[in-house]
Parts: sequence; C-alpha cells; structure tokens
Amino acid sequence: MYTIAALYHFTRFDDPAAIKPALLTLCEAQAVKGSLLLAHEGVNGTIAGPRAGIDAVLAHIRALPGCADLEWKEATSDKPPFGKMKVRLKKEIVTMGQPNIDPRAHVGHYVDPEDWNDLIRAEDVVVIDTRNGYEVAIGTFEGAVDPKTESFREFPAWWEQNKDRFHNKRVAMFCTGGIRCEKSTNFLIGQGVEDVYHLKGGILRYLEEMPQENSTWNGECFVFDSRVSVGHGLQEGPHELCNGCRRPILPNDKKHPAYELGVSCHLCIDETSDADKARFRERQKQMKLARQRGEDHLGHLPLR
Repeated sequence: MYTIAALYHFTRFDDPAAIKPALLTLCEAQAVKGSLLLAHEGVNGTIAGPRAGIDAVLAHIRALPGCADLEWKEATSDKPPFGKMKVRLKKEIVTMGQPNIDPRAHVGHYVDPEDWNDLIRAEDVVVIDTRNGYEVAIGTFEGAVDPKTESFREFPAWWEQNKDRFHNKRVAMFCTGGIRCEKSTNFLIGQGVEDVYHLKGGILRYLEEMPQENSTWNGECFVFDSRVSVGHGLQEGPHELCNGCRRPILPNDKKHPAYELGVSCHLCIDETSDADKARFRERQKQMKLARQRGEDHLGHLPLR
C-alpha cells in the first residue's frame, strides 16, 4: 500500500537551490516518488511511497525555514502513483504571473467544509471555481462559476474582464487543495474586493469530511497522480488519463474513433500534428517495452 501526501506551504526560502540536493537524496533513499516544486515563495507537491518514507520526508520539510506548521493531505493507493522522483526549482510554486502576490501577508477568510454549503447558498455570494477547464468539466460545486481558463495564469485577466458581474457580491473561491485560492484571494483583496472567502483544505478536504448525502459537490475531483479522479471519501473515481493531452476521460471514451492509447482522444485529436502523434506512438512503444522489462516508465502530472 502506498501513502500519498499532497502538500504546499508558503514561506520564504532565500536559496531554494540549496534545499534541493538533500531533499532529493532523502526521497530517493526512502523510496518516495512524485514531484516537489521549490521557489522563493515556498514548496508544493505530491509524493507517494511507504509510510515510513513519507513520514521521513515530511519531517525533513517541516524542519525547513518557516515550515514547522506545514499541513498536508493523505490518501492511499494500491498501485504506485508515480514512477520517478523530481525536485524542481521554479519561480512560483503555482504559477499566477503576479509578482506582487504574497499569501503570507493576507488571504481570504477560511471556511471549513461544514460551513461551506451555507455560505455558497447565500444569495449575496458568488462561487468561483479557480481550476482549469478540464478539471471543472468532470466535477464542481452547485452554482459555481467556471472561468473556462486553460491555466491559472489566465485568472487575473479573466477577473479583470468579469469583475463588474460580481459587484456588491461576496466572493467564495475553491480549488483542489487550497494553494490556488491562497493566491487568488490575495489577488482579489489587492484589487479592492473586501469580502473574499475560500474553502479551507480545498475540494479534497471537503470530499473527505462531508457526507455525500449532505454534499453540494457534483461529479469527481481531478487529482494530479495516477488515480486521476476521486469522489466522496476520496475513493478513486472512474476516470483515466489520455496520455496525449493529459486530460481525464471515462472508460467509454476509449470506444470513440479518435481514441488511440497514449496518443489521442476525442478531446485532443485535432490539437496535435501528425509529427506529435508519431512521437507519442514512439513514447507509448517505449513504455510498453519498459513494462515488459519490469521497469518504471511513468509520466508525471503537473501540480496545481
């Protein structure tokens, strides 16, 4: 059984590059795999491995400057969610492209899962899903606004174009685990929005704690590991991943004429060139050969 830990923490790292070697070495020594991002603003990532290994890596991160109160979310899987371990240096641990954003200074009001339903049902509240379009497509909260963004970097421009729609409204926002809301609520406060709220712990905590019969969540939640999607109780959902476009698809979608394992699906068949598809076919061939040799050859999902 593999323990999966999803984490993020905003703090100040003066020299992220100096943190990387020891962190990577520890992960490899503890058979922990996944991806961690380091930037001057903190750390973000999802890792998986044996219980003892995850505990060792989390203890190491908590010992880093300003990380003593690190929080994380856990799940389990009976198959390895990742094939490799990567520790990457980035400008931001989640890219918004707004240099003045600092969630350590001020964020929106945290709302616990048990209070979330009452908030989003209030007439003076607008609920905004800050995730990307392919995530929203498989599940979201009742009545939530979908910005239809392809990346989180697009959110500030979308807000500028749509802010007049939400005049005199309280704004409640949510994302998978909370990190995008840390930045988006700080951004809105900087834009003069006074009443800003976000779901504490994100969708994952809501699905973990809220009984399905009381839930305002519809569908599944996309996650950035081999489970692809989860539902209430964080039970693994039915979705699989198209390795051509990295979007979630359902088993029946594989019956579509556009589907080719590792190459394309009905969502991306017209988005890639013949050269791209040839490259994807070669990648799929190498993955098959690696499996036959008993070796790992798993791709990595971006963290959001």
